Amino acid sequence: MARLSLVPQKREFYDLYNRAAANTISIAQALIELLEGFPEGSDGRVRNIKELEHEGDRLTHEVVDLLNRTFVTPFDRDDMYRLAGALDDICDHVDDAAEKITGYGVREIRGHAVEQAQVIHRSAIKLCEAISRLEGFKDSRRQLIELRELEDEGDRIVRQAVSELFSGGSDAIALVRWKDIHEALEEAVDACENAADVLEAILVKNR
Repeated sequence: MARLSLVPQKREFYDLYNRAAANTISIAQALIELLEGFPEGSDGRVRNIKELEHEGDRLTHEVVDLLNRTFVTPFDRDDMYRLAGALDDICDHVDDAAEKITGYGVREIRGHAVEQAQVIHRSAIKLCEAISRLEGFKDSRRQLIELRELEDEGDRIVRQAVSELFSGGSDAIALVRWKDIHEALEEAVDACENAADVLEAILVKNR
């Protein structure tokens, strides 16, 4: 039977959140490597992305398990669940995009997809910087503002990418494939912004 701790496990929680945030950077970097090196080494790079997605799941489960064993938490329990889930969602969407790229029979990577992956990576870095300031509820407004600017950049890229698909004479199958891939990559960018929203709400509550 699991023992319930009455002592706040602050250090363990913050360590898990920092590890989860760092994992989003790793999986975003792995996505860039997949796209830039495609198709060489794709199988191994997709396996690496899948393993990083599993690591995200493991870290989320560790947070949930620790929450279930801790009576007094560093901040609102529901917010802690939401933050863990938001970080995990980023990994899930990157993994989904990678699976579509390799599973749809794509032969050549579009430049806009690489740009989207770079936005995901830069967003993950900003998010990780903000998460590192969570302990003590330090001001991370600069990181969150920059992250939202990246989300705007991601929106612009996906709009341009889809517009060019429809105006560039792509065959119907390629159009559907790439529209789906671009939207999956955009969902990863949106997941970064959602995590930022969760983090900002936590900081507002605890100032």
